[in-house]
Amino acid sequence: MQWTPNVSAGDWLRERLDAGWSTPSSMHIVVPHGFEAYARILHPATRERPVGRAWPPLPMEGHRREWDAFAAAQPEIDTEHVRWSHVALAFGTVLHPEAQWHRLIGRDDPYNGDEVQDAAGWRYQDPQQGRLEPETLASVAIHLAAHTTTPNDGFVALWEGWGGVLGFEGSMSTSARLTSAGGDAKPGLAPHDPTAAHHEALLYSSIHNPWNDGYAKGRWIPGLLSDEISRGPRLELPDRDHVLFTGGINEFVDASWPEHAPWRDPNATWFTHSPSLIWPADHAWALVTEIDFDSTVIGGSAALIAALCNDPDLEAFPLGENADLSAEGDSINK
Repeated sequence: MQWTPNVSAGDWLRERLDAGWSTPSSMHIVVPHGFEAYARILHPATRERPVGRAWPPLPMEGHRREWDAFAAAQPEIDTEHVRWSHVALAFGTVLHPEAQWHRLIGRDDPYNGDEVQDAAGWRYQDPQQGRLEPETLASVAIHLAAHTTTPNDGFVALWEGWGGVLGFEGSMSTSARLTSAGGDAKPGLAPHDPTAAHHEALLYSSIHNPWNDGYAKGRWIPGLLSDEISRGPRLELPDRDHVLFTGGINEFVDASWPEHAPWRDPNATWFTHSPSLIWPADHAWALVTEIDFDSTVIGGSAALIAALCNDPDLEAFPLGENADLSAEGDSINK
């Protein structure tokens, strides 16, 4: 993949999108109109439970002693990816093309990220929003490559707002915060390690565009991508701006693709953002991993959509035109 300042290559997408997010009832605020068929690829969820014992009761605030004893015992924890179909069975809900995760697990508030527990003692963590895991993207890419005449020629777009990817104008205090060795590290990062703390800040502290903070001006803070890219033009779509790269879908058919991604962080190899948009030069299809969606939507030919939905390695459903993937779009699980 190579960065390109020729963002006009994405103009055709803008022409096929609805106006914006004022009334986000249709997937076409981010997914282009005009394809023969559409598929929704569900991002896997994660669940965990202790081996040979039960979780302490919730909420933690009212059962601190039990949770302290649980932590001191250091029990073995089983952790696994889980399909939405298994989650629906566990909670007695219905999986369908427009199902929403919070409704599937019986949560009223879609923005309440508290973990929920099923009758078998599994606790569930929400699927990742805005990120298709490397292995899943590789499985999808094999089908996409077979349904374009230009598998080695196309475009890859990454949302500009992922923290740490681009350089930005920041204050001295912001710079100090990003390079501080203090604080608790996120899962997968060693606590009190300077490199870990630095990349924790980069990856987690600025999910929103950092340069939009009017109180954080003055010093240029480099990102993972070069200053030329950071200061360069963006592919501007409704309410979403992206950095654009040239690249064919064949670059993603191997799950090791993060090793070659221009935005890969060499000090945090356990996590690499997936592309927000991919399309081939012949415009045969478009892949959209919207930052606020826990699924990826693909528009293309009926044959492509059938191949995706019939792949046992994927959890995919066909979608109709104007499908509603908003928080209120699940009309079955209420």
